[in-house]
Amino acid sequence: MAIYKTIKLRKGKDESLKRFHPWVFSGAISQMDEGIEEGELVRVVNERGDFIAIGHYQQGSIAVRVLTFSDTVIDDRFWQSRLSSALQMRLAIGVADNAENNTYRLVHGEGDLLPGLIIDVYDHTAVVQAHSIGMHKIRKELSKALVAVMGERIAHVYYKSETTLPFMTEEDRNGFLYGGSEDNIATENGLKFYVDWLKGQKTGFFVDQRENRSLLEHYAKGKRVLNMFCYTGGFSFYAMRGGAELVHSVDSSAKAIELTKRNVELNFPGDVRHEAFCEDAFKYLEGIGKSTSNTQHSTPNYDLIILDPPAFAKHRGALHNALKGYTRLNQKAFEKIEKGGLLFTFSCSQVVTKDHFRNAVFTAAALAKRKVRILHQLHQPADHPINIYHPEGEYLKGLVLYVE
Repeated sequence: MAIYKTIKLRKGKDESLKRFHPWVFSGAISQMDEGIEEGELVRVVNERGDFIAIGHYQQGSIAVRVLTFSDTVIDDRFWQSRLSSALQMRLAIGVADNAENNTYRLVHGEGDLLPGLIIDVYDHTAVVQAHSIGMHKIRKELSKALVAVMGERIAHVYYKSETTLPFMTEEDRNGFLYGGSEDNIATENGLKFYVDWLKGQKTGFFVDQRENRSLLEHYAKGKRVLNMFCYTGGFSFYAMRGGAELVHSVDSSAKAIELTKRNVELNFPGDVRHEAFCEDAFKYLEGIGKSTSNTQHSTPNYDLIILDPPAFAKHRGALHNALKGYTRLNQKAFEKIEKGGLLFTFSCSQVVTKDHFRNAVFTAAALAKRKVRILHQLHQPADHPINIYHPEGEYLKGLVLYVE
């Protein structure tokens, strides 16, 4: 039996853990051993002192992120075993070792029984992101285990957690834990893109929209496409390969627009069908179909619009305002989209449920007085698995709508 400091729960507060939910909330704790530091491995016991789980301790609402419900030693073999299990699943579903697609999520936190850890693979580079202090503290051990498990599949391991763990010191900054390369071009379903793992959002690309981008490609032929909140332009170059008549990419970030332009040029050099605009989303949507004599660009009527905004709610306290934001955004798109148009609309806010999001979109349709049919209900891909005991892991919601 491993020797770890102990956290004891209040009576009856182990019920969720009996159902293998991987979080211990701070309010469930009755007492703790002295000297427990953030990021330290701890044993969790019930009020009688019976073993329940082992996990990383952290101050905050989620006090312990459970790594195992077995009383075992957490060592190099443990990490290698968990990473190997994650790789085997990606091989089984065909996203790893795929010549047409060298971009995938290898570790998806609780979905891979590694809460607080995200690992995305871009060609021969693995980008590691910690969402807990515990994972941050063992980043070097994780890198070593990752190299051992992945073998020749990766040559570089980049650590990118400054945005998820703002407490990091100068010595902890983002950087390569293994190898080191300036080659940052990866392939997704045969299309190439630049990965900004140095300063980009998330790990540098939104891997979770791969299958939804592929679906959009099948609907793009002959369409006038507007890609709102385009970030790296993923939906844009899929639309172009699908035969879109024109594609306009819009984002409020000048850096995102520059990256979109580079990605489109990488796949479709000199293609005049694409234009990119650095502008506020609501302002741009408002201008669709209006006279453009006083603007620097045209805003035509679009018959395919993508709404993929950043998370409107990162905690439950922001839920109400987030739903109002989704309603307002979708209403504006419904008002502007052409008759017979298609709307791809998404929410990546974890606290926004599928029902929340659908109700917001339905309200928007009613306010816009448009007839709308659901063609597809979208979600995160298989390499972003959901732990059946942790439904909170289902964060990406999407709808494809036909608008009369």
